[in-house]
Amino acid sequence: MSSSNLPVNLNKRESPLEMHADEFRKVGYQLVDQIAEFLDGLPHRSVTPDESPQKIRELLGTDRLPENGSPAGDLFNEVTDLLFNHSLFNGHPRFWGYITSSAAPIGALADFLASSVNPNVGAAKLSPIASEIEAQTIRWLADLIGYPRTCGGILVSGGNMANFIGFLAARKLKAPWNPDKQGLSVENKRPVVYVSKETHTWIDKAAELFGVGATSVRWIETNNKQQMDLEALEQQIVTDIAEEHLPFLVVGTAGTVGTGAIDPLPEIAAICKKYNLWFHVDGAYGAPAVVLPDASIQLKGLREADSIALDPHKWLYSPLEAGCTLVRNPNHLLETFSHHPVYYNFDGKDEDPSINYYEFGLQNSRGFRALKVWLGLRQVGREGYVQMIGDDIALSHHLFETIGTYPELQAVTQNLSITTFRFVPQDLTKTSLNVESYLNKLNEELLNRLQSSGEAFVSNALVEGKYLLRACIVNFRTTRYDVELLPQIVIRLGKEIDTKMRPVALQTL
Repeated sequence: MSSSNLPVNLNKRESPLEMHADEFRKVGYQLVDQIAEFLDGLPHRSVTPDESPQKIRELLGTDRLPENGSPAGDLFNEVTDLLFNHSLFNGHPRFWGYITSSAAPIGALADFLASSVNPNVGAAKLSPIASEIEAQTIRWLADLIGYPRTCGGILVSGGNMANFIGFLAARKLKAPWNPDKQGLSVENKRPVVYVSKETHTWIDKAAELFGVGATSVRWIETNNKQQMDLEALEQQIVTDIAEEHLPFLVVGTAGTVGTGAIDPLPEIAAICKKYNLWFHVDGAYGAPAVVLPDASIQLKGLREADSIALDPHKWLYSPLEAGCTLVRNPNHLLETFSHHPVYYNFDGKDEDPSINYYEFGLQNSRGFRALKVWLGLRQVGREGYVQMIGDDIALSHHLFETIGTYPELQAVTQNLSITTFRFVPQDLTKTSLNVESYLNKLNEELLNRLQSSGEAFVSNALVEGKYLLRACIVNFRTTRYDVELLPQIVIRLGKEIDTKMRPVALQTL
């Protein structure tokens, strides 16, 4: 369309997406009121409605793209009903499933504000104050866990991405060749990574996506506390060096996803120094617990790492998405990720350099994730997190102890804020069933029933072949009443399921 054919109304443009102040204010006030009532009423709702995907799809009505628009106020009335009545609520005081915390209300307001300004936190010129807030957030997170505040760091979407950043920095800095130019195969030598058998599945993705290959991951055995076996680790490193492979990375975990176990991080750090390997700590869940005065020596060992992954949307109670990578030497991030195409004009002055976050990670365009983390840190301070994290751990201990008072329940592990246990019918040993096999099936069905009940939400863990119920408390809304209710719910549902399952199982013998 030529300029001479432009519509006359472009002299005073009226966009269908624009909301003028009065309308924005009216819709916004109404929405805030609805959200406030929703948050206040969370403890009285079911954790989940347990509706089928088909039923959820039907709620959305026609699947045709609308030809014409609808008033914003009407749309928000509709969508609040959909979200408030057809969601799983990880903010509910009895949500203890996957490691997703109750989200701080200040974080919701922060995302609202961040989206309104909409800075692109990829370059300082596009996000001057947002870039500096992110940089300060990185320093404060380092302060919180006792890591050098001179480190480099970046906010990312979550644990997978945070660990990927550390993995890629290690691959770049510890490869004894130039992987940028030569690729990952040099004279048929294999780059090798060491992780425990309890390491989160992000390592599988990283090995496959970033060219190392799944067969280059050495899965090190664990001890009876689900921690990496140090002797097995060092033996495997020595074997690989003798076979002329190329070890470059050891991953220690600060809070395994299954049981919350903490690897012997100081000793792993020493092994990495001995063999000149990059030491990365997956602290996506457990790293913030190092702020506690009684944090273990093992957990404090994360401060020796070359890089650390931690997720503010886990144990710092930020809304999704908020992950973070910290790297001891900030230049290592720049060496790994920085590129300068000719169409970028983002360089600052030498005496006052810019912080351009596209040089620190995989993204160029980036949202303002840091604001919700920064405001949360400012709202409660270090002592607020000490209190909340300590309370979560105390409640997990109380749950473990309470479970031990019921003869139908077997408490198995307790680490950080994760307790695992299972339902064991008292008379089960009097039957001719394969007891362990039956218990696994029984507790798996119990988990499914519990999750769909809406009364409480836990997940599962597998420890030494035992299928367990797993409650992970990263929830500032959880109370003692809530954790004391869980064993009663589990026993009631467990007895109902066992009554139906056991006769069928006995008939199949």
